[in-house]
Amino acid sequence: MARQPGEGMNRFKSRARRLRTEQPRAEEILWRELRNRQLGSCKFRRQHPIGAYIVDFVSLERKLVIEVDAATHSTDEEIARDARRTAEIEGFGFRVVRVTDTEVYKNLDGVLD
Repeated sequence: MARQPGEGMNRFKSRARRLRTEQPRAEEILWRELRNRQLGSCKFRRQHPIGAYIVDFVSLERKLVIEVDAATHSTDEEIARDARRTAEIEGFGFRVVRVTDTEVYKNLDGVLD
């Protein structure tokens, strides 16, 4: 059976919505600082689709993606997967900044700088 146009996109949007409601604590903390143009008058979106990925935070006007990585991003396989993901997102013209959840908890001002 052939897939209908937009069929996959609806599932993708549903997943993004679910991720927004199930946001990890570090992302919740960072979102409080990014929302409503609080950081450099820059509008951020959370859990936004870019290509085949849903990124944690994105400023479309600045072409900036912020990814918050938990401790689960530490094995060689996960590091390689993150590098591929970053390269693909950068291929769309975005700059990708990765921070750890520990950095958000312990050095939020540094993360925001």
